[in-house]
Amino acid sequence: MLPCRILGHRFRFSSEGSTMRWECRRGCGTAGEKSYASKEDAARYARAFNREDRDKLGRNKLTLSLLPLRLFRRFRR
Repeated sequence: MLPCRILGHRFRFSSEGSTMRWECRRGCGTAGEKSYASKEDAARYARAFNREDRDKLGRNKLTLSLLPLRLFRRFRR
């Protein structure tokens, strides 16, 4: 699919028992699976990989707003 070629895949991860599965959310058919030693490991990795950077939008405003002050202090030294 063109969106996956241009923008990359958007994988969704899930776990069933000790197996973690993933598939492209855009419907291109790309999928896979991996087995882990325990079902807790598979669930933990699926949760961790399911996070997206978009979920954090708006939380890092403080860092960006302090950038001019940090640059000024660094320049002044």
